[in-house]
Amino acid sequence: MSLDLRPALAVIGGSGFYDFFDNEATTVEVDTPYGKPSAPIAVGEVEGRPVAFLPRHGKQHEFAPHTLPYQANMWALRSIGVRRIFAPCAVGSLRADWGPGTVAVPDQLVDRTSGRPQTYFDGGGVHVSFADPYCDELRSAATKSATDALSVKASGTMVVVQGPRFSTRAESRWFAAQGWELVNMTGHPEAVLARELEMCYAAVALVTDLDAGLEEGDGVHAVDVFAEFKKNLGPFKELIRRSVSAVTGTDTCDRCRVHAGVSLPFELP
Repeated sequence: MSLDLRPALAVIGGSGFYDFFDNEATTVEVDTPYGKPSAPIAVGEVEGRPVAFLPRHGKQHEFAPHTLPYQANMWALRSIGVRRIFAPCAVGSLRADWGPGTVAVPDQLVDRTSGRPQTYFDGGGVHVSFADPYCDELRSAATKSATDALSVKASGTMVVVQGPRFSTRAESRWFAAQGWELVNMTGHPEAVLARELEMCYAAVALVTDLDAGLEEGDGVHAVDVFAEFKKNLGPFKELIRRSVSAVTGTDTCDRCRVHAGVSLPFELP
């Protein structure tokens, strides 16, 4: 496939979601001022539309949540033409009634990470609007793309923790007491970096477990998380494909254009 057909839309696959296309795809090597992304970007087609795919953790899950090259990933996607991103991810549930296999399209984010580079603007007085961290147009497309195999919740607050460890019971109960529904390790700074580069972005979260504070026993184990994700991967990929097909526009929506009237210290790629 020729890159003359620049992909305006991308999918970033999370844990266990390392490939996306059933048909032929072109591999694109991209370098950035922030180094190389997690993996070469694959460009294929969904319903005749060019779409980019990047496995967030690498093709072999080389990167832990706290070591991911978030800045390189988002810069690389923007540089090949991407303006809209679906970001499927695995999450723990902080609600007993949102069990494994539930899909949520969150509308809010809480950052509990530390030490991660989380901006492209270390100077110049650039401050982006982030009150609503996810693109409403993409969230709507994902929500209405529900399948019979997966139920979809149309909102939710996702708290992003540093990882790679899972939460203690006390932390989990604290998060739930705040009214937050989901816990994840990679949603920040990915979402804010997309906003700084004026790309629409929406997380699509697959619940793989009930977090430690919601049940007795040994707590969350990675092997169980991966097994649950694998069990639902086929229907989850289908939901993402349907979401891609449901997107009508190809450019950044007005709400996600946050630099109007602002002088940036560099040109966006």
